Amino acid sequence: MPKFMIEATYTLEGTRGLIREGGSKRREAVKAALKSVGGKVDAFYYAFGGTDVYAIIDAPDNATAAACAAAINATGAVQLRTTVLLDPEEIDEAVKKSVKYRAPGK
Repeated sequence: MPKFMIEATYTLEGTRGLIREGGSKRREAVKAALKSVGGKVDAFYYAFGGTDVYAIIDAPDNATAAACAAAINATGAVQLRTTVLLDPEEIDEAVKKSVKYRAPGK
């Protein structure tokens, strides 16, 4: 199943909800959302700085991950950034492919 790294930043409204509910309940809400579409949470951490949450998730495909991100972003309580993660074997496969490309100015 494809893996994704989620970086989440709470808005003022989201931070207020986090304070009311606590971190564990928010993690469970994310787990439930992913389970509802056939995915799961591999790791979920809070952080200091510009990003409030880092999560590694599994989702059936890119469209499912995008649907989750859109639904969560639409609440206005959090802003997500999603990065598709590739395992070493996928990179092995990628570097074996021949790509015809001309660099600018060459």
